Formats: sequence, structure tokens, C-alpha cells
Amino acid sequence: MTRTSLALLLVTLIAAWAVIAYVIMPLWWERYAKTHPELDGIPGVTETAAGIPGDPVNVAIAGTEEQVRAIFAAAGWSPADPLSLRSDARITADAVLDRPYPDAPVSTLTFFGRKQDLAFEQAAGASPRERHHIRFWKAPNGHSSGAPLWIGAASFDRSVGLSHDTGQITHHISPDIDAERDHVIASLKATGQLGTVIPVTDFHATRSGRNGGGDPWSTDGTLMLAVLPKSGAH
Repeated sequence: MTRTSLALLLVTLIAAWAVIAYVIMPLWWERYAKTHPELDGIPGVTETAAGIPGDPVNVAIAGTEEQVRAIFAAAGWSPADPLSLRSDARITADAVLDRPYPDAPVSTLTFFGRKQDLAFEQAAGASPRERHHIRFWKAPNGHSSGAPLWIGAASFDRSVGLSHDTGQITHHISPDIDAERDHVIASLKATGQLGTVIPVTDFHATRSGRNGGGDPWSTDGTLMLAVLPKSGAH
């Protein structure tokens, strides 16, 4: 093969890659992201036990409960303790005294008419005042792959204080819920166990608001859908 032919082949391959990477694939993902009937009609925001709007949902995972628990454990997240007088007292004391509580409880939020089915957290400092955390609710309908679908609300707790709405002791979240959404996905990707990740754009029609603690939040409107490989698949 002559140098001219080799150069022409190289240019052709680069041009084909550019068309696929920057034209065909974005169009395919855009079309694919809009064909998830299992996400149709799912509300964008959770509620507190008092019916006040809570944290927005921003992550979804298709997989069995065992898979979800396993990948979060591999990523360094801990299941949150159940709420109780004992756990409430401990989280308050540990927040004041800067002591770690890696599996501190999370408050109850409702979605699909019930409290969260699963909750995970990841410490971000010496005390439970700051932490990454996510709640999951099992959706009534499964994913098109046949796996159960879990809808999650991820946010970063930046401090402990009084709720602006009720005056109760609560965590206050960072307003950038997209950063926490991306942190969750990045930590799961790092395990090597995550399958396809699909950005579902324009999931949120409302891009900003306040949660049950009165904290502001904002989003670009995208929900990240992660599909875990079926058991035994590689």
C-alpha cells in the first residue's frame, strides 16, 4: 500500500469515526433516551411524611435488589440504619462531637405512596453532618430488560440544622443535585460492575425548587438510568 493510499484510508477512518461519534451516536442516544415507557408518568419529586415536596429523583437502576446492594457495597456505600430513638440520638451526638457514623439513618421520604425501600450513604467527612446519600423506591413496573426498576433520589448533606418548613432537626442538602447524581454514577462505574448508563434528558420539566427542609435545589433535568448486567453476563 502506497503512502497516498494509507493516508486516504486513515482520513476515511477518522471521518467515519467522527460521523459515528458526533452525529449517529448522539442521535441514537437521544432517541433511545426518549423510549422508556417504564419512566412515563413517574413524578419528579418525592414527598415528606407530611406531604411537603422533598428531594427530586435523579437516578434509576435496573437490576435485582441483590445486585443493587452488592454494587453499592463494592463502591464503598453503607446501608443506612433504620430510624429509631437510639439512632437519632447517636447521629445528633456524633454530629456535635465530630464522630463518624458511616451508616447513620436517613429521614423518611415517600414516593409511589410509600417510604423508601433502600437507602445508602457514603461518608464525606469525620462526622455525619456531611455525607453522600441516596434513597431508592422499587417502581411498580419493571425495566424493559425484565429487571426490577429502582428510582432514586441522590443528594449531598452539607450540614445539620433546623428545617425551614417545620423547625425540626434535619440535614440540609447542597443545591447542586446533578453533582451528587454524577458522583453516584461515577462511584458505581469505578467498581467495574456497572453496565449501560443512559442519560434520560428532559426528565424534569421543573428544573428548580425547594425540598422538605426548605433547601433550594436545581438540575439540568436529566435522570441517569443505569442498567446492571444480568447475573452471569459479562
